[in-house]
Amino acid sequence: MSSKSKKDLEEVTDKVSEMGVEDEGKKLSHKEKKKLKKQQEYEKNLEILTKVGGQGHSDLDSNFTVSQSETLTRGAQLLEHAVDIKVENFKVVADETPAVEVVLNADVKCKSLQKECKELEQKAETNSDEAIQARLQEVYEELKAIGADSAEPRARRILAGLGFSKQMQNRPTKNFSGGWRMRVSLARALFVEPTLLLLDEPTNHLDLNAVIWLDNYLQGWKKTLLIVSHDQSFLDNVCTDIVHLDQEKLFYYKGNYTLFKKMYETKWKEAMKLYEKQEKRLKEMKASGQSKKQAEKKQKEALTRKQEKNRTKMQKQEEDTGPQELLQKPREYVVKFSFPDPPPLQPPILGLHNVSFGYDTEKLLFKDVDFGIDLNSRVAIVGPNGVGKSTFLKLLLGELTPLQGDLIRNHRLRIGRFDQHSGEHLTAEETPSEYLMRLFNLPYEKARKQLGTFGLSSHAHTIKMKDLSGGQKARVALAELCLNAPDVVILDEPTNNLDIESIDALAHAINGYKGGVIIVSHDERLIRDTKCCLYVIENQNIFEVDGDFDDYRKELLESLGEIINNPSIAANAAVAQ
Repeated sequence: MSSKSKKDLEEVTDKVSEMGVEDEGKKLSHKEKKKLKKQQEYEKNLEILTKVGGQGHSDLDSNFTVSQSETLTRGAQLLEHAVDIKVENFKVVADETPAVEVVLNADVKCKSLQKECKELEQKAETNSDEAIQARLQEVYEELKAIGADSAEPRARRILAGLGFSKQMQNRPTKNFSGGWRMRVSLARALFVEPTLLLLDEPTNHLDLNAVIWLDNYLQGWKKTLLIVSHDQSFLDNVCTDIVHLDQEKLFYYKGNYTLFKKMYETKWKEAMKLYEKQEKRLKEMKASGQSKKQAEKKQKEALTRKQEKNRTKMQKQEEDTGPQELLQKPREYVVKFSFPDPPPLQPPILGLHNVSFGYDTEKLLFKDVDFGIDLNSRVAIVGPNGVGKSTFLKLLLGELTPLQGDLIRNHRLRIGRFDQHSGEHLTAEETPSEYLMRLFNLPYEKARKQLGTFGLSSHAHTIKMKDLSGGQKARVALAELCLNAPDVVILDEPTNNLDIESIDALAHAINGYKGGVIIVSHDERLIRDTKCCLYVIENQNIFEVDGDFDDYRKELLESLGEIINNPSIAANAAVAQ
């Protein structure tokens, strides 16, 4: 414990002691008892915090929100003894090196010891020097201590979980696409098991199978993870704490994402009440004859007094906030849209009959496929990357012609498509509002209203499309999709450029839609929330999965030989509260 912490603790203890040795005959008022209880709780929490070097337990851990002080001291303790903290670029070079070797090479210490071991063994064959033998024995022990014997099986396990077959694991990295090399890069990061691992949107380049494996694998991770992700199920299953960036400040919460959402909603409502109370008070002061400047000054003074009264001694030591400013209206970010319901259509709506297809006639991707949907279908197509999910969608859209069989489609059917590349077709020199006005003959205000419902901020309505981000373009494409009023919507990895609020809005729109929906997605939450039937592509055909999402998850992880962590424990617990 630092001398400063000891001094703080002694001061608090003295104050509590003074309160406790008052004349026992004097009865404390309810207010005094409440004050005494708060002082005792503060002393207890401070003692716990300082005794364990900053990492709170017991009552501190039961609090949902985490103070800045606790977070910093806990983080300092975690990193103080970390000897392997480093910044490393895990980008994989396209060369002749097999994928598994690229992963193994990430452990520099192990590779160095193995190289030294080989050199010493060669020397020992022709030299009986005791120093060589002694060093060789030390190297053997070091290799054993770091688990060198299990390094290759562990590397292959990680690659298999990320979708690499045994043949692919031995393939040179130059033969992989950029997306697959990204997976090798992720495998390297997982393999070295650093004290602190930073993952920025780790699920974006993965298929659903790989996301399920990564989710399960990281649930058993013993070290510190810092994750940026828009995948709610992934955050719920893996994370124990949430750091929220809001109004240029960081706010810390204990629990997973679902718990954070509950707490944030409560916090937002309280902030709105305080803001409305402030505005009412300002209005009353102005009505009593005070100027706007006088009213605001008095309100600031009142807020400063209240802030000083409520701040604990520890918080005062953390920062000197100075005079309090007027409360700002809490930011409300709402994305809400809907797909217009289609008119009735006579079946068959859309399907494939006895279809076979392959880009190479010698190697078919699909053989004798029968598949169909109607206007109330909710279908999620799953399977590893490269199995033909996007090709299957192109066959349904008529963009590819089957080698055998027929595409069946109602002649009045309107299909809407949205994928991660949907924003690429937008005209570069037009603004979003100009684009919708031209395509759908909309008045200016209606075009902007449509864009606003999809979460596109108002300033972006008049920026040229070429200057928009990928996420902003995705919102314009979604607005266009809805205005086209499709009878069937096909969504191919729709969540890659969307934030969590937009993904929630998309799920809500699908649930209220009376047309047919086909989804290819790695986002578990979207699949669950839309209650899609799972169809898996395998063995040159497509089959409905027997069971629900958890059954599919269990079967997949068992096929990989993984120990299965209970899915969505934290999420289910949060919902039950």
